[in-house]
Amino acid sequence: MVNRTVDLRFGAGHATLRLPEGAEVLRGPVIPAVADPRAAVREALDAPIAAEPLRELAARKRPRSVVVTMSDITRPVPNELLITAILDRLAEAGIPDSACTILIATGMHRPSTERERRIMLGDELLRRCRVVDHEADRKHTLVRVADDPPVSVNRIYVEAELKIVTGLIEPHFMAGYSGGRKGICPGLVDLETVQRFHGHRTMGDPAATEGRMVGNPCHVIGMQVALQVGCDFLVNAAITHERELAGVFAGDLVEAHEAGCRQVEAWTAAHVAQPFDLVVQSAGGYPLDESFYQTVKGMVTALPALHERSVLLMCSACTEVGSPEYTDLMLRLGNDHRAFLAEIAQSGRTAKDQWQFQMQTRVLERIGVERLLLANDGLPLATQQRLGVTPLEGDGAAIERVQRFVDEFARQHPDARIAVIPEGPYTMLRR
Repeated sequence: MVNRTVDLRFGAGHATLRLPEGAEVLRGPVIPAVADPRAAVREALDAPIAAEPLRELAARKRPRSVVVTMSDITRPVPNELLITAILDRLAEAGIPDSACTILIATGMHRPSTERERRIMLGDELLRRCRVVDHEADRKHTLVRVADDPPVSVNRIYVEAELKIVTGLIEPHFMAGYSGGRKGICPGLVDLETVQRFHGHRTMGDPAATEGRMVGNPCHVIGMQVALQVGCDFLVNAAITHERELAGVFAGDLVEAHEAGCRQVEAWTAAHVAQPFDLVVQSAGGYPLDESFYQTVKGMVTALPALHERSVLLMCSACTEVGSPEYTDLMLRLGNDHRAFLAEIAQSGRTAKDQWQFQMQTRVLERIGVERLLLANDGLPLATQQRLGVTPLEGDGAAIERVQRFVDEFARQHPDARIAVIPEGPYTMLRR
Protein backbone atom coordinates (compact mmCIF):
# COMPACT_ATOMS: atom_id res chain seq x y z
CA MET A 1 0.00 0.00 0.00
CA VAL A 2 1.36 3.44 -0.97
CA ASN A 3 1.54 5.87 1.91
CA ARG A 4 -0.63 8.96 1.52
CA THR A 5 1.08 12.24 2.25
CA VAL A 6 -0.05 15.81 2.64
CA ASP A 7 1.88 19.08 2.51
CA LEU A 8 1.18 21.44 5.42
CA ARG A 9 1.85 25.14 5.20
CA PHE A 10 4.81 25.73 7.50
CA GLY A 11 6.93 28.86 7.52
CA ALA A 12 7.84 30.06 4.04
CA GLY A 13 7.26 26.62 2.51
CA HIS A 14 5.60 23.28 3.21
CA ALA A 15 6.21 20.30 5.48
CA THR A 16 5.27 16.83 4.25
CA LEU A 17 3.36 14.57 6.62
CA ARG A 18 2.62 10.85 6.13
CA LEU A 19 -1.01 10.09 6.91
CA PRO A 20 -2.25 7.06 8.88
CA GLU A 21 -4.81 4.90 7.18
CA GLY A 22 -8.27 6.44 7.36
CA ALA A 23 -7.08 9.96 8.20
CA GLU A 24 -9.06 12.76 6.57
CA VAL A 25 -7.67 15.87 4.90
CA LEU A 26 -9.91 18.88 5.46
CA ARG A 27 -9.70 21.56 2.80
CA GLY A 28 -11.99 23.44 0.50
CA PRO A 29 -12.29 22.75 -3.23
CA VAL A 30 -9.53 23.71 -5.61
CA ILE A 31 -9.41 27.50 -5.99
CA PRO A 32 -8.69 28.38 -9.62
CA ALA A 33 -6.13 31.09 -10.28
CA VAL A 34 -7.05 33.74 -12.84
CA ALA A 35 -5.21 33.32 -16.12
CA ASP A 36 -4.14 36.97 -16.43
CA PRO A 37 -3.95 38.75 -13.05
CA ARG A 38 -3.27 42.22 -14.47
CA ALA A 39 -6.18 41.95 -16.87
CA ALA A 40 -8.44 40.69 -14.07
CA VAL A 41 -7.65 43.71 -11.90
CA ARG A 42 -8.18 46.14 -14.77
CA GLU A 43 -11.50 44.51 -15.61
CA ALA A 44 -12.66 44.79 -11.99
CA LEU A 45 -11.75 48.50 -11.91
CA ASP A 46 -13.56 49.10 -15.20
CA ALA A 47 -16.69 47.03 -14.44
CA PRO A 48 -17.14 47.31 -10.67
CA ILE A 49 -19.98 46.03 -8.50
CA ALA A 50 -22.68 48.65 -7.77
CA ALA A 51 -20.35 51.55 -8.61
CA GLU A 52 -19.10 53.56 -11.55
CA PRO A 53 -15.72 52.61 -13.07
CA LEU A 54 -12.76 53.98 -11.13
CA ARG A 55 -11.46 56.06 -14.04
CA GLU A 56 -14.88 57.71 -14.50
CA LEU A 57 -15.25 58.24 -10.76
CA ALA A 58 -11.87 59.96 -10.57
CA ALA A 59 -12.54 62.07 -13.68
CA ARG A 60 -15.86 63.23 -12.22
CA LYS A 61 -14.55 64.05 -8.74
CA ARG A 62 -11.18 65.46 -9.89
CA PRO A 63 -9.71 65.03 -6.40
CA ARG A 64 -6.73 67.04 -5.27
CA SER A 65 -5.88 64.32 -2.75
CA VAL A 66 -6.30 60.55 -3.02
CA VAL A 67 -5.69 57.92 -0.36
CA VAL A 68 -5.23 54.25 -1.20
CA THR A 69 -5.24 52.04 1.88
CA MET A 70 -3.52 48.67 2.12
CA SER A 71 -2.98 45.92 4.68
CA ASP A 72 0.30 45.42 6.51
CA ILE A 73 2.75 42.54 6.16
CA THR A 74 0.56 40.13 8.18
CA ARG A 75 -1.79 39.72 5.19
CA PRO A 76 -0.63 38.11 1.90
CA VAL A 77 -2.34 40.73 -0.27
CA PRO A 78 -1.13 41.22 -3.87
CA ASN A 79 -0.63 44.90 -3.06
CA GLU A 80 1.76 45.74 -5.88
CA LEU A 81 -0.61 44.28 -8.47
CA LEU A 82 -3.71 46.05 -7.12
CA ILE A 83 -2.20 49.44 -6.37
CA THR A 84 -0.26 49.70 -9.64
CA ALA A 85 -3.50 49.18 -11.58
CA ILE A 86 -5.32 51.72 -9.39
CA LEU A 87 -2.66 54.39 -9.91
CA ASP A 88 -2.62 53.74 -13.65
CA ARG A 89 -6.40 54.22 -13.89
CA LEU A 90 -6.15 57.40 -11.81
CA ALA A 91 -3.41 58.70 -14.10
CA GLU A 92 -5.65 58.09 -17.11
CA ALA A 93 -8.22 60.32 -15.39
CA GLY A 94 -5.62 63.05 -14.98
CA ILE A 95 -4.78 62.38 -11.33
CA PRO A 96 -0.99 62.43 -10.83
CA ASP A 97 0.90 60.10 -8.49
CA SER A 98 1.89 63.14 -6.46
CA ALA A 99 -1.73 63.54 -5.35
CA CYS A 100 -1.84 59.97 -3.99
CA THR A 101 -0.85 58.61 -0.61
CA ILE A 102 -0.61 54.91 0.15
CA LEU A 103 -1.78 54.46 3.74
CA ILE A 104 -0.89 51.20 5.50
CA ALA A 105 -3.85 50.22 7.69
CA THR A 106 -1.91 48.77 10.61
CA GLY A 107 -4.68 48.86 13.22
CA MET A 108 -2.65 48.38 16.39
CA HIS A 109 0.20 46.49 14.72
CA ARG A 110 3.63 48.10 14.68
CA PRO A 111 4.66 50.34 11.76
CA SER A 112 6.09 48.59 8.72
CA THR A 113 9.83 48.36 8.12
CA GLU A 114 11.54 49.47 4.93
CA ARG A 115 12.17 45.82 4.06
CA GLU A 116 8.48 44.99 4.51
CA ARG A 117 7.47 47.93 2.33
CA ARG A 118 9.71 46.67 -0.46
CA ILE A 119 8.20 43.18 -0.13
CA MET A 120 4.63 44.51 -0.19
CA LEU A 121 4.93 47.24 -2.81
CA GLY A 122 8.16 46.92 -4.78
CA ASP A 123 10.63 49.69 -5.50
CA GLU A 124 8.64 51.34 -8.29
CA LEU A 125 5.55 52.06 -6.17
CA LEU A 126 7.75 53.33 -3.35
CA ARG A 127 9.21 55.81 -5.83
CA ARG A 128 5.83 56.79 -7.27
CA CYS A 129 3.93 57.59 -4.07
CA ARG A 130 4.23 58.72 -0.50
CA VAL A 131 3.73 55.75 1.85
CA VAL A 132 2.56 56.29 5.44
CA ASP A 133 1.81 53.91 8.31
CA HIS A 134 -1.29 54.45 10.41
CA GLU A 135 -0.36 54.73 14.09
CA ALA A 136 -3.36 54.37 16.36
CA ASP A 137 -1.67 55.87 19.41
CA ARG A 138 -0.52 59.14 17.76
CA LYS A 139 -3.47 61.42 18.50
CA HIS A 140 -2.28 64.33 16.34
CA THR A 141 -2.60 62.08 13.24
CA LEU A 142 -6.29 61.38 13.96
CA VAL A 143 -9.59 63.20 13.46
CA ARG A 144 -12.67 62.72 15.68
CA VAL A 145 -15.58 61.60 13.50
CA ALA A 146 -18.14 60.58 16.16
CA ASP A 147 -18.80 61.22 19.84
CA ASP A 148 -21.21 58.47 20.92
CA PRO A 149 -19.24 56.29 21.10
CA PRO A 150 -16.10 58.35 20.45
CA VAL A 151 -14.34 57.39 17.24
CA SER A 152 -11.23 58.90 15.66
CA VAL A 153 -9.86 57.97 12.24
CA ASN A 154 -6.58 58.62 10.45
CA ARG A 155 -6.48 62.24 9.28
CA ILE A 156 -5.02 61.41 5.86
CA TYR A 157 -7.97 59.13 5.16
CA VAL A 158 -10.65 61.47 6.51
CA GLU A 159 -9.39 64.51 4.59
CA ALA A 160 -8.72 62.76 1.26
CA GLU A 161 -11.08 63.78 -1.54
CA LEU A 162 -11.03 60.27 -3.02
CA LYS A 163 -10.89 57.28 -0.68
CA ILE A 164 -9.91 53.87 -2.07
CA VAL A 165 -9.71 50.86 0.24
CA THR A 166 -7.82 47.71 -0.75
CA GLY A 167 -7.45 44.41 1.05
CA LEU A 168 -7.84 40.66 1.05
CA ILE A 169 -10.99 38.61 1.61
CA GLU A 170 -10.35 35.46 3.62
CA PRO A 171 -12.10 33.73 6.53
CA HIS A 172 -11.46 35.66 9.75
CA PHE A 173 -11.66 33.91 13.09
CA MET A 174 -13.49 36.72 14.89
CA ALA A 175 -14.82 39.15 12.25
CA GLY A 176 -16.38 36.60 9.89
CA TYR A 177 -14.28 37.63 6.90
CA SER A 178 -11.40 40.01 6.39
CA GLY A 179 -11.49 42.77 3.80
CA GLY A 180 -14.16 45.40 3.22
CA ARG A 181 -14.83 47.52 6.30
CA LYS A 182 -11.80 46.06 8.14
CA GLY A 183 -9.55 48.20 5.96
CA ILE A 184 -11.02 51.17 7.84
CA CYS A 185 -11.98 49.70 11.22
CA PRO A 186 -9.85 48.49 12.90
CA GLY A 187 -7.24 49.35 10.25
CA LEU A 188 -7.34 53.16 10.51
CA VAL A 189 -8.97 53.98 13.84
CA ASP A 190 -7.77 55.15 17.22
CA LEU A 191 -6.67 52.98 20.11
CA GLU A 192 -9.97 53.31 21.98
CA THR A 193 -12.02 52.18 18.98
CA VAL A 194 -9.73 49.22 18.36
CA GLN A 195 -10.15 48.27 22.01
CA ARG A 196 -13.93 48.45 21.66
CA PHE A 197 -13.76 46.37 18.45
CA HIS A 198 -11.74 43.76 20.38
CA GLY A 199 -13.32 44.30 23.80
CA HIS A 200 -14.10 41.64 26.39
CA ARG A 201 -17.84 41.62 25.64
CA THR A 202 -17.31 41.65 21.87
CA MET A 203 -14.86 38.75 21.95
CA GLY A 204 -17.10 36.88 24.37
CA ASP A 205 -20.02 36.91 21.93
CA PRO A 206 -20.40 33.52 20.18
CA ALA A 207 -21.40 35.41 17.02
CA ALA A 208 -17.85 36.82 16.79
CA THR A 209 -16.68 33.89 14.75
CA GLU A 210 -15.38 32.77 11.37
CA GLY A 211 -17.64 32.99 8.34
CA ARG A 212 -20.40 34.98 10.05
CA MET A 213 -21.21 38.66 9.61
CA VAL A 214 -24.94 38.91 10.45
CA GLY A 215 -25.14 39.66 14.15
CA ASN A 216 -21.36 39.56 14.52
CA PRO A 217 -20.44 42.46 16.85
CA CYS A 218 -17.01 42.88 15.21
CA HIS A 219 -18.67 43.30 11.83
CA VAL A 220 -21.31 45.68 13.23
CA ILE A 221 -18.73 47.96 14.87
CA GLY A 222 -16.52 47.95 11.79
CA MET A 223 -19.40 48.77 9.45
CA GLN A 224 -20.64 51.62 11.64
CA VAL A 225 -17.25 53.32 11.51
CA ALA A 226 -16.67 52.62 7.81
CA LEU A 227 -20.03 54.10 6.85
CA GLN A 228 -19.40 57.15 9.03
CA VAL A 229 -16.19 58.11 7.24
CA GLY A 230 -17.08 56.67 3.85
CA CYS A 231 -15.29 54.76 1.13
CA ASP A 232 -15.49 55.84 -2.51
CA PHE A 233 -14.17 52.62 -4.03
CA LEU A 234 -13.27 49.19 -2.70
CA VAL A 235 -10.71 46.84 -4.28
CA ASN A 236 -10.49 43.47 -2.54
CA ALA A 237 -8.63 40.40 -3.74
CA ALA A 238 -9.07 36.70 -3.09
CA ILE A 239 -6.13 34.32 -3.50
CA THR A 240 -5.47 30.62 -4.01
CA HIS A 241 -3.68 28.43 -1.48
CA GLU A 242 -0.50 29.12 -3.45
CA ARG A 243 -1.01 32.90 -3.05
CA GLU A 244 -2.01 33.41 -6.69
CA LEU A 245 -4.82 35.79 -7.59
CA ALA A 246 -8.20 34.03 -7.68
CA GLY A 247 -10.58 36.97 -7.94
CA VAL A 248 -10.98 40.74 -7.63
CA PHE A 249 -14.08 42.32 -6.10
CA ALA A 250 -14.22 46.05 -6.71
CA GLY A 251 -16.81 48.78 -6.35
CA ASP A 252 -19.23 49.52 -3.52
CA LEU A 253 -17.87 48.97 0.00
CA VAL A 254 -20.74 46.73 1.06
CA GLU A 255 -21.91 45.01 -2.11
CA ALA A 256 -18.48 44.23 -3.55
CA HIS A 257 -17.29 42.88 -0.22
CA GLU A 258 -20.36 40.69 0.26
CA ALA A 259 -19.96 39.30 -3.26
CA GLY A 260 -16.36 38.42 -2.47
CA CYS A 261 -17.30 36.79 0.85
CA ARG A 262 -19.84 34.55 -0.87
CA GLN A 263 -17.22 33.39 -3.35
CA VAL A 264 -14.53 32.89 -0.69
CA GLU A 265 -16.92 30.80 1.40
CA ALA A 266 -17.56 28.54 -1.60
CA TRP A 267 -13.80 28.20 -2.14
CA THR A 268 -12.67 27.62 1.44
CA ALA A 269 -15.44 25.72 3.26
CA ALA A 270 -14.76 22.15 4.37
CA HIS A 271 -17.59 20.21 6.00
CA VAL A 272 -17.09 18.26 9.23
CA ALA A 273 -19.67 15.52 9.88
CA GLN A 274 -18.47 14.86 13.44
CA PRO A 275 -15.47 15.88 15.58
CA PHE A 276 -12.09 14.14 15.45
CA ASP A 277 -9.90 12.61 18.14
CA LEU A 278 -6.73 14.17 16.73
CA VAL A 279 -6.52 17.26 14.55
CA VAL A 280 -3.19 18.34 13.04
CA GLN A 281 -3.54 21.99 12.13
CA SER A 282 -1.21 24.25 10.15
CA ALA A 283 -0.92 27.79 11.44
CA GLY A 284 -1.20 29.00 7.84
CA GLY A 285 2.46 29.40 6.93
CA TYR A 286 4.16 32.73 6.25
CA PRO A 287 3.19 35.43 7.16
CA LEU A 288 0.63 34.11 9.64
CA ASP A 289 2.96 31.77 11.51
CA GLU A 290 5.69 34.33 12.10
CA SER A 291 4.30 34.94 15.59
CA PHE A 292 2.46 32.96 18.24
CA TYR A 293 -0.09 35.80 18.26
CA GLN A 294 -1.10 34.95 14.68
CA THR A 295 -0.79 31.19 15.35
CA VAL A 296 -3.79 31.48 17.68
CA LYS A 297 -6.01 31.96 14.61
CA GLY A 298 -5.35 28.37 13.56
CA MET A 299 -6.25 27.08 17.02
CA VAL A 300 -9.60 28.84 17.05
CA THR A 301 -10.64 27.95 13.51
CA ALA A 302 -10.12 24.25 14.33
CA LEU A 303 -12.86 24.34 16.98
CA PRO A 304 -15.64 22.84 14.80
CA ALA A 305 -13.48 19.69 14.48
CA LEU A 306 -12.89 19.26 18.23
CA HIS A 307 -14.75 17.50 21.01
CA GLU A 308 -13.86 17.70 24.70
CA ARG A 309 -11.30 14.85 24.51
CA SER A 310 -9.72 15.87 21.19
CA VAL A 311 -6.02 16.58 20.79
CA LEU A 312 -5.16 19.62 18.66
CA LEU A 313 -1.60 19.65 17.34
CA MET A 314 -0.61 23.07 16.03
CA CYS A 315 2.30 23.27 13.56
CA SER A 316 3.84 26.73 13.55
CA ALA A 317 7.27 28.10 12.59
CA CYS A 318 6.81 31.22 14.74
CA THR A 319 9.95 32.86 16.12
CA GLU A 320 8.32 35.53 18.29
CA VAL A 321 5.40 35.65 20.69
CA GLY A 322 3.98 38.98 19.52
CA SER A 323 3.90 42.58 20.69
CA PRO A 324 5.61 43.42 24.00
CA GLU A 325 2.20 43.85 25.64
CA TYR A 326 0.92 40.50 24.37
CA THR A 327 4.19 38.77 25.31
CA ASP A 328 4.04 40.14 28.86
CA LEU A 329 0.41 39.04 29.20
CA MET A 330 1.10 35.50 28.01
CA LEU A 331 4.19 35.08 30.17
CA ARG A 332 2.18 36.28 33.18
CA LEU A 333 -1.13 34.46 32.72
CA GLY A 334 -0.73 32.09 29.76
CA ASN A 335 -0.99 29.04 31.96
CA ASP A 336 -3.96 30.30 33.98
CA HIS A 337 -6.57 31.29 31.43
CA ARG A 338 -9.40 31.35 33.95
CA ALA A 339 -7.56 33.91 36.06
CA PHE A 340 -7.07 35.93 32.87
CA LEU A 341 -10.78 35.77 32.02
CA ALA A 342 -11.71 36.84 35.54
CA GLU A 343 -9.23 39.73 35.39
CA ILE A 344 -10.47 41.19 32.10
CA ALA A 345 -14.12 40.76 33.10
CA GLN A 346 -13.47 42.72 36.28
CA SER A 347 -11.14 45.40 34.95
CA GLY A 348 -13.49 46.98 32.40
CA ARG A 349 -10.54 47.98 30.22
CA THR A 350 -9.06 46.40 27.12
CA ALA A 351 -5.28 45.99 27.10
CA LYS A 352 -3.48 45.81 23.80
CA ASP A 353 -3.74 42.35 22.20
CA GLN A 354 -5.58 40.76 25.14
CA TRP A 355 -8.27 39.70 22.65
CA GLN A 356 -5.99 37.12 21.08
CA PHE A 357 -5.59 35.31 24.39
CA GLN A 358 -9.33 35.61 24.96
CA MET A 359 -9.94 33.84 21.65
CA GLN A 360 -7.40 31.15 22.60
CA THR A 361 -9.38 30.51 25.80
CA ARG A 362 -12.24 29.20 23.63
CA VAL A 363 -9.96 26.30 22.74
CA LEU A 364 -8.62 25.91 26.28
CA GLU A 365 -12.16 25.77 27.65
CA ARG A 366 -12.96 23.00 25.16
CA ILE A 367 -9.91 20.71 25.42
CA GLY A 368 -7.57 22.08 28.11
CA VAL A 369 -3.91 23.01 27.87
CA GLU A 370 -2.72 19.40 28.07
CA ARG A 371 -4.44 18.56 24.77
CA LEU A 372 -3.41 21.73 22.95
CA LEU A 373 0.02 20.85 21.54
CA LEU A 374 2.49 23.14 19.77
CA ALA A 375 5.14 21.85 17.36
CA ASN A 376 7.65 24.66 17.04
CA ASP A 377 11.41 25.19 16.77
CA GLY A 378 11.48 28.98 16.76
CA LEU A 379 10.68 29.80 20.39
CA PRO A 380 12.67 28.69 23.46
CA LEU A 381 11.05 25.74 25.21
CA ALA A 382 10.79 27.73 28.43
CA THR A 383 8.76 30.36 26.57
CA GLN A 384 6.47 27.83 24.92
CA GLN A 385 5.71 26.35 28.33
CA ARG A 386 4.14 29.65 29.41
CA LEU A 387 1.85 30.22 26.40
CA GLY A 388 -1.16 28.12 27.33
CA VAL A 389 0.02 25.19 25.20
CA THR A 390 1.88 21.92 25.73
CA PRO A 391 5.11 21.96 23.70
CA LEU A 392 5.70 18.88 21.55
CA GLU A 393 9.14 17.93 22.80
CA GLY A 394 11.63 15.37 21.54
CA ASP A 395 14.50 14.92 19.14
CA GLY A 396 14.61 16.24 15.59
CA ALA A 397 12.89 19.11 13.84
CA ALA A 398 9.28 20.07 14.55
CA ILE A 399 7.77 18.18 11.61
CA GLU A 400 9.73 15.02 12.55
CA ARG A 401 8.24 15.22 16.04
CA VAL A 402 4.79 15.73 14.52
CA GLN A 403 5.21 12.63 12.36
CA ARG A 404 6.28 10.49 15.33
CA PHE A 405 3.37 11.77 17.42
CA VAL A 406 0.80 11.06 14.69
CA ASP A 407 2.22 7.57 14.07
CA GLU A 408 2.19 6.73 17.77
CA PHE A 409 -1.30 8.16 18.29
CA ALA A 410 -2.63 6.04 15.43
CA ARG A 411 -0.86 2.94 16.81
CA GLN A 412 -2.29 3.43 20.30
CA HIS A 413 -5.76 4.40 19.07
CA PRO A 414 -6.41 2.32 15.94
CA ASP A 415 -10.06 3.40 15.77
CA ALA A 416 -9.35 7.11 16.31
CA ARG A 417 -10.69 9.71 13.93
CA ILE A 418 -7.75 11.76 12.67
CA ALA A 419 -7.83 14.89 10.51
CA VAL A 420 -5.20 17.15 8.98
CA ILE A 421 -5.92 20.73 7.93
CA PRO A 422 -2.99 21.65 5.66
CA GLU A 423 -4.04 25.24 4.92
CA GLY A 424 -4.81 26.03 8.56
CA PRO A 425 -7.05 29.06 9.17
CA TYR A 426 -7.45 29.59 5.42
CA THR A 427 -9.87 26.64 5.53
CA MET A 428 -13.29 27.36 7.03
CA LEU A 429 -14.74 24.36 8.83
CA ARG A 430 -18.49 23.89 8.71
CA ARG A 431 -20.35 21.44 10.97
